[in-house]
Amino acid sequence: MRALGPGSVSSFLKIILDVVYAALWIGVGVVTLMVLAALLFTFNPDLLDDVSLSSGQFASRWPAVTGGLAAASLYMAGVLVIVGCLRRIFATLTAGDPFHPDNVRRLRLIGVILAALECGRYAVWAIGAWLLPGAVKAQPNMSLTAWFSVLVVFVLAEVFREGARLRREAELTI
Repeated sequence: MRALGPGSVSSFLKIILDVVYAALWIGVGVVTLMVLAALLFTFNPDLLDDVSLSSGQFASRWPAVTGGLAAASLYMAGVLVIVGCLRRIFATLTAGDPFHPDNVRRLRLIGVILAALECGRYAVWAIGAWLLPGAVKAQPNMSLTAWFSVLVVFVLAEVFREGARLRREAELTI
């Protein structure tokens, strides 16, 4: 089976990315609605008078729930941007143009978003440890896999940049 062009592995992967992209949009929408509902309950806990969850200790945790949901929606939005960039990269692969100049920018954006998501994980842990000192017990571990992935994506961006440069030079050759 071919790797590039219509009917190839890259076109199959593009279809999978399209489905994941649509599911992520739905997920971001649902989590955003949950954040809005949690904010509503944070500012007006009387709305949950008839619900047993509003009594006791859980009612005092609504700000933490809201913050956690907001962090989850930001994380999902970051993954949405990554999948969107991958969709556009695979569209160029399906078209048979892997060294499209825009792919360099897309790969760099993926690398930046991956690094931001990993830094965001540390920030969420730190904020959680500060706001909920009894709930957070373990230190976050530094994920070598995540940072290695960031470096690999930036190296691939440079490989694609060099491929685009070589393609431009070849186009100028008579």
